Amino acid sequence: VQLQASGGGLVQAGGFLRLSCATSGRTFSGYALGWFRQAPGKQREFVATISWIGAATSYADSVKGRFTISRDNAKNTVYLQMNSLKPEDTAVYYCAAAGKYFLPQADYAYDYWGQGTQVTVSS
Repeated sequence: VQLQASGGGLVQAGGFLRLSCATSGRTFSGYALGWFRQAPGKQREFVATISWIGAATSYADSVKGRFTISRDNAKNTVYLQMNSLKPEDTAVYYCAAAGKYFLPQADYAYDYWGQGTQVTVSS
């Protein structure tokens, strides 16, 4: 089972990035997919999650209105479009899959994790 995150990089404040997370090794039918992030010296925090069908989403207050999560089940991929980036968005971003909960925001609810991709926003 693999979740492979990509798309991170260095961007100036106000810019944008699109993260992708490709899943493989098993079907994630029925799984919610989410994004978390961890900044240096801080705990990992919830960013966004999307239901299996993609009709329902949930976001952390800090990213509402700037980030959009989406998924393409035919491609087994989840995306995170990040606009109006701020220096405080700098972190390693992780994708994860949760099989037992609807739109979970707690990291313990997730069964599978990707390796992370670095996002750095310069001021």
